[in-house]
Amino acid sequence: MTDFRISYGTEVAEALRDGRPVVALESTIVSHGLPRPENLRVAREIEQAVRDAGAVPATIGMIRGEVVVGLDDAQLTRLATVDGVTKLSVRDLAVAAATGADGATTVAATSAVAAAAGIGVFATGGLGGVHREAAHTFDESADLTTLAQTPIAVVCAGVKSILDVGATLERLETLGVAVVGYRTRRFPGFYLTDAGFDLDWSVDSPEQVAAVLAARDEHAVHTGGLLVANPLPVDEQLDPDLHDRTLAEGLALLDRDGITGKAVTPYLLAHFHSATEGASLAVNVRIILRNADLAARIAVAAAARSTTAPA
Repeated sequence: MTDFRISYGTEVAEALRDGRPVVALESTIVSHGLPRPENLRVAREIEQAVRDAGAVPATIGMIRGEVVVGLDDAQLTRLATVDGVTKLSVRDLAVAAATGADGATTVAATSAVAAAAGIGVFATGGLGGVHREAAHTFDESADLTTLAQTPIAVVCAGVKSILDVGATLERLETLGVAVVGYRTRRFPGFYLTDAGFDLDWSVDSPEQVAAVLAARDEHAVHTGGLLVANPLPVDEQLDPDLHDRTLAEGLALLDRDGITGKAVTPYLLAHFHSATEGASLAVNVRIILRNADLAARIAVAAAARSTTAPA
């Protein structure tokens, strides 16, 4: 393969050309974040949630070395069902392309590719961040540094609660990533509605988020991302006691098995799924569907602003 240009699905290419709202979606949740066969079913449901809210879904991934913005159903099925799909961060994209790999994009890679493609809104489940014991291991997700230099709005349920949430918020502040709560002044913790930390800013509507993005673009002084933290309602979160017990068990297993680096998150998520007898999976699905819906409504509001803006 000698042509490494980004490819676009037909529906996404037409939407971008016409200025219609598009929402980027990651593929790591399909290949690594959810168990088979639920992963493919949920991936299709996520795309449908975006469509139902008026936008075009653009699931991003790599097929045999080709970066695709807007995977078709056959390509989505491939990433959901074949073995050996590589988890791709930004640094991995060129190497994976040159070696013809099948790959699923992380939050970092999806954000970077989406921004390069002209897509301004991205929906995911939970952001990566600073890992526990990072003071000794220096283990920190590339999601953070990528968002510091990528002008995209990421709708998420905070950072994964298996991480050091407080340290992650400190790093986001240092890196200049704006964080707003959606109808809340408390930062969510993925499975949990409230991770125990206050936020300086809150927004109340998709239109207000679109106004934030417009102000950032017009000011042209801040090129970093906007994190829109969208918490689950309290009655939809994972039982906090069950969460804390499962997390403590999972961290002990990590230490026992010597799991480090990129393997930590999928290992702990698999443990949560098993130990909670599927309850965490149900919460995870609710999270991403809610975020896909909100991201689509933000994209619709942003597109409406751009069509009514003065020349």
